[in-house]
Amino acid sequence: MISKTEVLKCKHTIFLSIQGFVHTAMLFSYLLLKEDPVLNLELPLYTWQDFYLPLILFAFSMSATPGPNNLMLTASGANYGFKRTVPHMLGISVGFFLLLASVALGLGAIFTQWPQAHTGLKILGSVYLLWLAWKIANAPAPDPQGVPVGRPFNFMQAAAFQFANPKAWLMAIAAVTGFTAVGDAYLVSALWVGLICSLVNLPSISIWAGFGVAIGRILKSARHWQCFNWSMGALTASCVLMILA
Repeated sequence: MISKTEVLKCKHTIFLSIQGFVHTAMLFSYLLLKEDPVLNLELPLYTWQDFYLPLILFAFSMSATPGPNNLMLTASGANYGFKRTVPHMLGISVGFFLLLASVALGLGAIFTQWPQAHTGLKILGSVYLLWLAWKIANAPAPDPQGVPVGRPFNFMQAAAFQFANPKAWLMAIAAVTGFTAVGDAYLVSALWVGLICSLVNLPSISIWAGFGVAIGRILKSARHWQCFNWSMGALTASCVLMILA
């Protein structure tokens, strides 16, 4: 049973992280306005049907489908509970926004000019993912009183992981190339794409953390936990096949 104090702490953590996310978006907006003081942050030519709805559906389909982030969140939800997984989820959303902003500002062009860099990212991401899969597979079961052993991903680790996550790169590049405007409205549209994708991402990935919590409640023995953690580790490792394909 989660106490009222724990709920309040969880709400406080969410508030502070969302506040940090908003401040990051404001900083990005400031940099845009610094480049062009008369820049209009509105998208008057875009309608709900031809921009917002397709972008929301794209962000949901990419965020809610299986991948390294969601498998790790499922394992974290089962092993550590929803409350302790909140920083991991917020780190994913904020980290993805920063990744998309980097792609919009030209970082993604590196892959176009030097395809070897893309291959290198795939290899680096795959090696790191295999290491994370090994950590998940060998995570200890909760103690007999049900108290989790070990520590989940923190906010900074989850945010940094997005820059080594090939699926996040593919999503960011697809969002920038598919939904941003051309010409003077490019950077403004990129800001809106980043904000919408990140805001859709958070509730989408929380489903997987909640799914993990539900699984954790039916695991009763150390043997059950071992089978679950090894299964989640194997599924996480299998993402390497998708990455290198």
